[in-house]
Amino acid sequence: MQSQSGRLAIFDLDDTLLAGDSDYAWGQFLISEGEVDAELYRARNDAFFADYKAGELDIEAYLKFSCEPLTRIPIERLHLLQKAYMEQVIEPMILQKGVQLLDQHRSHGDHLMINTATIDFVTAPIAERLGVDSLIAPRVEYLNGRYTGRVVGTASYRDGKVARLNDWLQTHPYDLRTSAFYSDSHNDLPLLSLVGNPCCVDPDDRLRAEAKQRGWPILSLRA
Repeated sequence: MQSQSGRLAIFDLDDTLLAGDSDYAWGQFLISEGEVDAELYRARNDAFFADYKAGELDIEAYLKFSCEPLTRIPIERLHLLQKAYMEQVIEPMILQKGVQLLDQHRSHGDHLMINTATIDFVTAPIAERLGVDSLIAPRVEYLNGRYTGRVVGTASYRDGKVARLNDWLQTHPYDLRTSAFYSDSHNDLPLLSLVGNPCCVDPDDRLRAEAKQRGWPILSLRA
Protein backbone atom coordinates (compact mmCIF):
# COMPACT_ATOMS: atom_id res chain seq x y z
CA MET A 1 0.00 0.00 0.00
CA GLN A 2 1.17 3.48 -0.82
CA SER A 3 2.91 5.50 1.87
CA GLN A 4 0.83 8.49 2.86
CA SER A 5 2.86 11.42 4.09
CA GLY A 6 0.17 13.99 3.32
CA ARG A 7 -3.53 14.47 2.81
CA LEU A 8 -5.79 13.79 -0.12
CA ALA A 9 -6.41 16.90 -2.24
CA ILE A 10 -9.29 16.41 -4.69
CA PHE A 11 -10.03 18.77 -7.57
CA ASP A 12 -12.92 19.13 -9.94
CA LEU A 13 -11.53 19.90 -13.38
CA ASP A 14 -13.89 21.93 -15.56
CA ASP A 15 -14.20 25.60 -14.56
CA THR A 16 -12.04 24.82 -11.54
CA LEU A 17 -8.52 24.08 -12.75
CA LEU A 18 -9.51 25.06 -16.29
CA ALA A 19 -10.98 28.34 -17.52
CA GLY A 20 -13.79 26.50 -19.24
CA ASP A 21 -15.41 23.11 -19.64
CA SER A 22 -13.25 20.49 -21.36
CA ASP A 23 -16.21 18.27 -22.22
CA TYR A 24 -18.19 21.05 -23.90
CA ALA A 25 -15.02 22.33 -25.59
CA TRP A 26 -14.25 18.85 -26.96
CA GLY A 27 -17.66 18.86 -28.63
CA GLN A 28 -16.97 22.27 -30.13
CA PHE A 29 -13.58 21.03 -31.31
CA LEU A 30 -15.15 18.04 -33.07
CA ILE A 31 -17.48 20.47 -34.83
CA SER A 32 -14.60 22.67 -35.94
CA GLU A 33 -12.74 19.63 -37.27
CA GLY A 34 -15.75 18.50 -39.30
CA GLU A 35 -16.07 15.21 -37.43
CA VAL A 36 -19.76 15.65 -36.51
CA ASP A 37 -22.85 17.27 -38.00
CA ALA A 38 -22.28 20.87 -36.92
CA GLU A 39 -25.87 22.04 -36.56
CA LEU A 40 -27.25 18.97 -34.82
CA TYR A 41 -24.24 18.38 -32.58
CA ARG A 42 -24.00 22.02 -31.50
CA ALA A 43 -27.67 22.10 -30.55
CA ARG A 44 -27.40 18.97 -28.43
CA ASN A 45 -24.09 19.99 -26.89
CA ASP A 46 -25.55 23.37 -25.92
CA ALA A 47 -28.69 21.74 -24.49
CA PHE A 48 -26.76 19.25 -22.36
CA PHE A 49 -24.48 22.03 -21.10
CA ALA A 50 -27.48 24.12 -20.07
CA ASP A 51 -28.96 21.12 -18.26
CA TYR A 52 -25.67 20.62 -16.41
CA LYS A 53 -25.58 24.22 -15.24
CA ALA A 54 -29.19 23.93 -14.08
CA GLY A 55 -28.47 20.71 -12.16
CA GLU A 56 -30.83 18.77 -14.44
CA LEU A 57 -28.37 16.76 -16.54
CA ASP A 58 -29.33 13.22 -17.53
CA ILE A 59 -25.81 11.88 -17.15
CA GLU A 60 -26.49 8.57 -18.92
CA ALA A 61 -27.95 10.34 -21.96
CA TYR A 62 -25.10 12.81 -22.00
CA LEU A 63 -22.40 10.15 -21.77
CA LYS A 64 -24.00 8.24 -24.63
CA PHE A 65 -23.92 11.44 -26.69
CA SER A 66 -20.35 12.26 -25.64
CA CYS A 67 -18.99 8.78 -26.36
CA GLU A 68 -20.72 8.22 -29.70
CA PRO A 69 -18.13 10.00 -31.91
CA LEU A 70 -15.39 7.81 -30.43
CA THR A 71 -17.08 4.76 -31.94
CA ARG A 72 -17.03 6.17 -35.49
CA ILE A 73 -13.73 7.99 -35.80
CA PRO A 74 -10.74 5.74 -36.59
CA ILE A 75 -8.44 5.32 -33.58
CA GLU A 76 -5.43 6.82 -35.38
CA ARG A 77 -7.48 9.91 -36.20
CA LEU A 78 -8.73 10.07 -32.60
CA HIS A 79 -5.17 10.17 -31.31
CA LEU A 80 -4.32 13.02 -33.68
CA LEU A 81 -7.44 14.92 -32.63
CA GLN A 82 -6.67 14.34 -28.97
CA LYS A 83 -3.15 15.73 -29.37
CA ALA A 84 -4.33 18.78 -31.33
CA TYR A 85 -7.12 19.42 -28.81
CA MET A 86 -4.63 19.42 -25.95
CA GLU A 87 -2.33 21.85 -27.74
CA GLN A 88 -4.89 24.19 -29.25
CA VAL A 89 -7.73 24.18 -26.72
CA ILE A 90 -6.68 22.84 -23.34
CA GLU A 91 -3.27 24.43 -22.96
CA PRO A 92 -4.71 27.99 -23.11
CA MET A 93 -7.46 26.97 -20.66
CA ILE A 94 -5.09 25.86 -17.89
CA LEU A 95 -5.26 28.35 -15.02
CA GLN A 96 -1.81 29.24 -13.73
CA LYS A 97 -3.16 29.85 -10.24
CA GLY A 98 -4.57 26.34 -10.43
CA VAL A 99 -1.13 25.00 -11.31
CA GLN A 100 0.28 26.91 -8.33
CA LEU A 101 -2.38 25.43 -6.05
CA LEU A 102 -1.49 21.95 -7.23
CA ASP A 103 2.18 22.71 -6.61
CA GLN A 104 1.38 23.94 -3.12
CA HIS A 105 -0.37 20.69 -2.23
CA ARG A 106 2.36 18.69 -3.93
CA SER A 107 5.01 20.43 -1.81
CA HIS A 108 3.15 19.28 1.32
CA GLY A 109 3.26 15.68 0.16
CA ASP A 110 -0.46 15.55 -0.59
CA HIS A 111 -1.96 13.03 -3.01
CA LEU A 112 -3.46 14.95 -5.92
CA MET A 113 -6.67 13.69 -7.49
CA ILE A 114 -8.99 14.97 -10.21
CA ASN A 115 -12.57 13.73 -9.81
CA THR A 116 -14.58 14.73 -12.88
CA ALA A 117 -17.72 13.86 -14.81
CA THR A 118 -15.91 14.28 -18.14
CA ILE A 119 -14.90 11.06 -19.90
CA ASP A 120 -11.39 9.73 -19.47
CA PHE A 121 -10.60 9.99 -23.19
CA VAL A 122 -10.74 13.76 -22.76
CA THR A 123 -9.44 14.09 -19.20
CA ALA A 124 -6.63 11.54 -18.91
CA PRO A 125 -4.22 13.63 -21.02
CA ILE A 126 -5.17 16.72 -18.98
CA ALA A 127 -4.53 14.92 -15.70
CA GLU A 128 -1.15 13.78 -17.04
CA ARG A 129 -0.33 17.33 -18.15
CA LEU A 130 -1.16 18.68 -14.68
CA GLY A 131 0.83 15.95 -12.97
CA VAL A 132 -1.92 14.68 -10.68
CA ASP A 133 -1.54 11.30 -9.02
CA SER A 134 -5.01 9.89 -9.62
CA LEU A 135 -7.93 10.46 -11.95
CA ILE A 136 -11.54 9.49 -11.36
CA ALA A 137 -13.59 9.95 -14.54
CA PRO A 138 -16.20 8.04 -16.55
CA ARG A 139 -14.23 5.27 -18.26
CA VAL A 140 -15.09 4.64 -21.89
CA GLU A 141 -14.94 0.94 -22.71
CA TYR A 142 -12.19 -0.01 -25.17
CA LEU A 143 -12.31 -3.47 -26.73
CA ASN A 144 -10.52 -5.02 -29.68
CA GLY A 145 -8.85 -1.78 -30.70
CA ARG A 146 -11.95 0.41 -30.66
CA TYR A 147 -14.20 2.35 -28.31
CA THR A 148 -17.59 0.73 -27.80
CA GLY A 149 -19.39 3.90 -26.69
CA ARG A 150 -20.27 2.38 -23.32
CA VAL A 151 -19.09 3.71 -19.97
CA VAL A 152 -17.80 1.10 -17.53
CA GLY A 153 -19.16 1.30 -13.99
CA THR A 154 -20.58 4.29 -12.16
CA ALA A 155 -20.38 7.70 -13.78
CA SER A 156 -18.53 10.16 -11.54
CA TYR A 157 -21.23 12.81 -11.45
CA ARG A 158 -22.94 14.23 -8.35
CA ASP A 159 -23.41 11.27 -5.94
CA GLY A 160 -21.45 9.16 -8.42
CA LYS A 161 -18.34 11.16 -7.57
CA VAL A 162 -18.77 10.06 -3.96
CA ALA A 163 -19.39 6.44 -4.92
CA ARG A 164 -16.31 6.28 -7.15
CA LEU A 165 -14.19 7.96 -4.49
CA ASN A 166 -15.39 5.53 -1.84
CA ASP A 167 -14.40 2.65 -4.12
CA TRP A 168 -10.95 4.18 -4.55
CA LEU A 169 -10.58 4.68 -0.80
CA GLN A 170 -10.91 0.93 -0.24
CA THR A 171 -7.31 0.56 -1.40
CA HIS A 172 -6.11 4.09 -0.60
CA PRO A 173 -7.31 4.71 2.96
CA TYR A 174 -7.05 8.48 3.22
CA ASP A 175 -9.24 10.21 5.77
CA LEU A 176 -11.92 12.42 4.23
CA ARG A 177 -12.02 14.42 7.46
CA THR A 178 -8.58 15.80 6.59
CA SER A 179 -9.08 15.84 2.82
CA ALA A 180 -9.73 18.89 0.64
CA PHE A 181 -12.03 19.20 -2.36
CA TYR A 182 -12.06 22.16 -4.74
CA SER A 183 -15.02 22.76 -7.07
CA ASP A 184 -16.95 25.47 -8.87
CA SER A 185 -20.29 23.67 -9.22
CA HIS A 186 -23.38 23.09 -7.10
CA ASN A 187 -23.46 19.64 -8.71
CA ASP A 188 -20.53 18.77 -6.44
CA LEU A 189 -22.34 19.49 -3.17
CA PRO A 190 -22.48 15.78 -2.25
CA LEU A 191 -18.69 15.51 -2.20
CA LEU A 192 -18.06 19.01 -0.85
CA SER A 193 -20.28 18.09 2.10
CA LEU A 194 -18.18 15.02 2.95
CA VAL A 195 -14.65 16.38 3.11
CA GLY A 196 -13.20 18.23 6.06
CA ASN A 197 -11.83 21.00 3.87
CA PRO A 198 -14.30 22.03 1.16
CA CYS A 199 -13.33 24.99 -0.99
CA CYS A 200 -15.51 26.68 -3.60
CA VAL A 201 -13.49 27.92 -6.58
CA ASP A 202 -15.05 30.70 -8.65
CA PRO A 203 -18.40 29.13 -7.72
CA ASP A 204 -21.66 29.31 -9.63
CA ASP A 205 -24.43 31.30 -7.97
CA ARG A 206 -26.04 28.32 -6.24
CA LEU A 207 -22.76 27.07 -4.83
CA ARG A 208 -21.73 30.58 -3.76
CA ALA A 209 -24.95 30.95 -1.76
CA GLU A 210 -24.44 27.53 -0.19
CA ALA A 211 -20.83 28.35 0.67
CA LYS A 212 -21.83 31.57 2.40
CA GLN A 213 -24.52 29.76 4.36
CA ARG A 214 -22.17 26.99 5.47
CA GLY A 215 -19.14 29.19 6.01
CA TRP A 216 -17.06 27.44 3.37
CA PRO A 217 -14.08 29.30 1.91
CA ILE A 218 -14.44 30.82 -1.55
CA LEU A 219 -11.36 31.07 -3.76
CA SER A 220 -10.74 32.55 -7.17
CA LEU A 221 -8.12 31.07 -9.47
CA ARG A 222 -8.95 33.59 -12.20
CA ALA A 223 -8.72 36.97 -10.44
